[in-house]
Amino acid sequence: MMLLCVSIRVAVYPIEVPKLWTETIEAHRHEVREAILDTTGALVTEHGLLSVTMSRIAEETGIGRATLYKYFPDVEAILHAWHERHVTAHLAHLAELRDEDADAGERLEAVLHAYAGICYYRERHGTQAVGALLHRGEHVVAEAHQQLLDLFRDVLSEVAATGRLRNDVAPDELASYCLHALSAASSLPSEDAVRRLVGVTLAGLRPPR
Repeated sequence: MMLLCVSIRVAVYPIEVPKLWTETIEAHRHEVREAILDTTGALVTEHGLLSVTMSRIAEETGIGRATLYKYFPDVEAILHAWHERHVTAHLAHLAELRDEDADAGERLEAVLHAYAGICYYRERHGTQAVGALLHRGEHVVAEAHQQLLDLFRDVLSEVAATGRLRNDVAPDELASYCLHALSAASSLPSEDAVRRLVGVTLAGLRPPR
């Protein structure tokens, strides 16, 4: 009796997750993370810091607490991420105004108005309180402050080149002056008062008569 030995070769292909699937998962994770931060911001603005708990965030976002903990270990981490995103968005907006294709003086005025508005609404939306609470975010605040100084210095230097900026004080010092002066907007009672503060700040930047 003849035995036939049949050799069966099984082709083994490496299992790879399709790129589209990976991108879809990452996009979903990004959307969930952004939704968590959006919810946190709304809670802080509408109800104050004491309203921000893991249970409340999960409920308002529409996810389970177990899912929430996969993204953030605690409330402080969520507040830190939200605050950092908030600061980054403001810096990006100010940079866009600085880089617009317009007269240097107009861009300076636009940046001053925008920053004063940020200071005014920051107090009312709870962002300033969150920043003060988060000791972990001190490096974010310090870095943002330096970026603001650089941003103001850049546009002030451009105005100085046109002869419409006082030349007895360096742009670096004037940038610091602008930041400190406009920070007073956080304690002003109205948007009209904020606009007047910007006008006074601009007057201080012009060449003395």
